[in-house]
Amino acid sequence: MMDSKNRADSAGITRDYFDALLVEMRHIGAAAPDTSFELYGQTFGTPVMPAALSHLYRVRENGMVELAKAAVSVNTPMWAGMGDTKELEDILATGAKTIKIIKPYADHEKIFSRIEHAEKAGALAVGMDLDHAFSRKGVFDEIEGEEMTSKSYEEFASFVKATHLPFVLKGVLSTRDAELCLKAGARGIVVSHHHGLMDYAVPPLMILPEIAKVIGGAIPIFVDCGIQSGMDVFKALALGATAVSVGRALLFPLKENGHKGAAEEMLSITAGLRHAMGMTASKSLRDIDGSLIHMRRF
Repeated sequence: MMDSKNRADSAGITRDYFDALLVEMRHIGAAAPDTSFELYGQTFGTPVMPAALSHLYRVRENGMVELAKAAVSVNTPMWAGMGDTKELEDILATGAKTIKIIKPYADHEKIFSRIEHAEKAGALAVGMDLDHAFSRKGVFDEIEGEEMTSKSYEEFASFVKATHLPFVLKGVLSTRDAELCLKAGARGIVVSHHHGLMDYAVPPLMILPEIAKVIGGAIPIFVDCGIQSGMDVFKALALGATAVSVGRALLFPLKENGHKGAAEEMLSITAGLRHAMGMTASKSLRDIDGSLIHMRRF
């Protein structure tokens, strides 16, 4: 459990919530699990994806490209965060089916330009961070010298309509925003608090079942924040996720062994997911549901 001095830490709260969820076993009728899933017309081998990371040159030279190579090798979608157009082109050159997430820049011309570039470059999908407009000082954030601003519903809807690609909105942590994303025409949402941009943020898996009910299977739901193991993935899928993103757990393997290290970590997490599926008679990802999950009460 968290130290009492860190009770506001949303990342710690999220970890505690993961660990409070228990899984029942089911053995009769079990079979070798299939972790494949379909997304935007493509079939992938695992729902364990790299998160929409940025600035990985600080971790390893050409870190984003190395991560893309890892995604290709395990047959999963690649997510790309903040970075220039050349970096996205280099990522796509690996063959990675990439979802490009764009920051909520104050300059809307830059947003539309990045959306257009992602489409022309061959991205699988494009999207935007909902949750990175404000700094912890309560003013609009500045990232890498770029000013951010909050956006209205009408502005988000205009970004969605600016491309033929599926548009994903990242940073959904309420049924209210989920409803608005669906109304705006989003074709995917990421349930996330961006690893604790706000203290005391609700854990993604706590709000996930309510969001899934609002979405009603109309679009994919992704979960980001604190995924460390195959059992974490299993719990997220059981509560309504289509697939999950792994961020910090990939950084050390990426630093030490490049794309091979990141791929090995994703494969290890996927193996943990298969084990959980086998022990719950979940033959495919579609068989994983909320009836398998129980809250710790002792």
